[in-house]
Amino acid sequence: MSQGYLCLFLHAHLPYVHHPEHEHHLEEQWLFEAITETYIPLLGVLERCVAAALPFRLTMSLTPPLVSMLTSELLRRRYVRYIDKLIELSEKEIKRTRRLPDYRGLAKMYNRLFVETKEKFVHAYKQDIVSAFKRFQESGILEIVASCATHGFLPNLGVNPASVKAQIDIGIDRYKKTFGRPPKGFWLPECGYFRGVDALLKDAGIDYFFLDSHGVINAEPRPKYGVYAPIYCASGVAAFGRDWESSKQVWSAQEGYPGDPDYREYYRDIGHELDFEYIKPYIHPEGIRINTGLKYWRITGATEQKLPYIPEKARKKAAIHAGNFLDNRISQIQRLFSIMDREPIVVAPYDAELFGHWWYEGPQWIEFVIQKVSKQDAVRLCTPSEYLARHPVNQRCDPPLSSWGYKGYSEYWLDGSNDWLCRHLHAAGKRMTDLAARFKKHLKANSPKNIHCRALNQAARELLLAQSSDWPFIMKSGTMTPYAHKRVKSHIGRFTKLYENLRKGCFDEDWLAEVERRDDIFSDMKCAKYYLPEDAGKKRKTRKNLSRAAFAKKRKN
Repeated sequence: MSQGYLCLFLHAHLPYVHHPEHEHHLEEQWLFEAITETYIPLLGVLERCVAAALPFRLTMSLTPPLVSMLTSELLRRRYVRYIDKLIELSEKEIKRTRRLPDYRGLAKMYNRLFVETKEKFVHAYKQDIVSAFKRFQESGILEIVASCATHGFLPNLGVNPASVKAQIDIGIDRYKKTFGRPPKGFWLPECGYFRGVDALLKDAGIDYFFLDSHGVINAEPRPKYGVYAPIYCASGVAAFGRDWESSKQVWSAQEGYPGDPDYREYYRDIGHELDFEYIKPYIHPEGIRINTGLKYWRITGATEQKLPYIPEKARKKAAIHAGNFLDNRISQIQRLFSIMDREPIVVAPYDAELFGHWWYEGPQWIEFVIQKVSKQDAVRLCTPSEYLARHPVNQRCDPPLSSWGYKGYSEYWLDGSNDWLCRHLHAAGKRMTDLAARFKKHLKANSPKNIHCRALNQAARELLLAQSSDWPFIMKSGTMTPYAHKRVKSHIGRFTKLYENLRKGCFDEDWLAEVERRDDIFSDMKCAKYYLPEDAGKKRKTRKNLSRAAFAKKRKN
């Protein structure tokens, strides 16, 4: 019998990048790299573990922006073009490195990888990665949770309750359309929580969500079991806390596994290293050097003189690190089991893109963890839903505002580099609710040809896209900041024009059609209806406002 549980959670998300107006758009490579290095390798891990009949459960999110990009016909075609170019480059590299034995084997490795990746994407998955993950959920080994519409950082949007509610409700409805079932869990973007969000999740049918460690530890009253058992908020929805100890072993720049000298170096790529004329056909057409994915060096250490990468040595190190990770979880869980009245659960959430993209050996590490867990009895992999089914009675607490960002609160999305954005989002959020109320009859008419209805729904899409947490994050981190500024200003500018057009009843239909083509996220959804105020006489669901006494009575019964 197991003494505790481990919940491995992978948060798969990328900002919505969709530019039909450009044949080659630099930021689209974010998606293409993630497909090649993270999503298809993760599917491979799941397939091999299922084939080996290993008992395991994983939890992950696939956010609406990511799902929208993965299902875009335009981006699918462009990905095939992208992987074809990598196959061509790797074939040239096999020839170029024929007298460089340390690198020729790596060139052959990458060629095999790219050929197999295209084969899987085109033939095995029919260019539909989302459905591939969906099948694993339907088989019961994977639990996919919902997330906000465009990954909005909710604490910064709380000035407009309708904006928070729309982010949540649109995200959940998109999940239902994608996976054919209601979600049980929810990933708050950046783990950003403030009091009252749980009630909106409960109203939407969500059973649980995730908080960073201090979001649970600092709850009132203080949780008896810390982050090693879920707590119930006032609404009755459960909150699972991130385990700092297991996160540190993977995330920490100083102590984490990905920094090991034997692992592949991310920051050295032939796209930046080789002669310009040679590499020119495989970088951006404007001559901008980019990562190609062909990286021949290992981390080595804090030196510019990087040694050649040795895949087998890195693979062995991934197995060692997986064993170390599990040994630490067993010790941790056995210690907790001795002082708790139930089996503890260790929740270890990570950005999915860490595995494969940033940490090349990451998918191998996950596979080794699954294999090693299956060979012992102390710890079992499980999902939050399974744990709640086993332990439905938990402590009632009120979590505070928190996030998993720098210093644990809102600083990364609200500082001198990006705070100017908030006033525009708040003003646009208020204007959106005003528009929805003013033109309610057009929304209820639900006619796709109605120009007012089209403009209202596109205004909502522009607001949602501007609200993405990715833009202030990029501004703060200082990478690709011109693109983030351009995106935010474009969406707010388009929203403002639509707002003025609706107020004046004067529309530029050609311009609107072009905007609908470019910013086509949720094009099959009537997004503006989510900003309609609740009917005056409608009562909120009673479970949302349960008193402590009522909640205790409900739990007892």
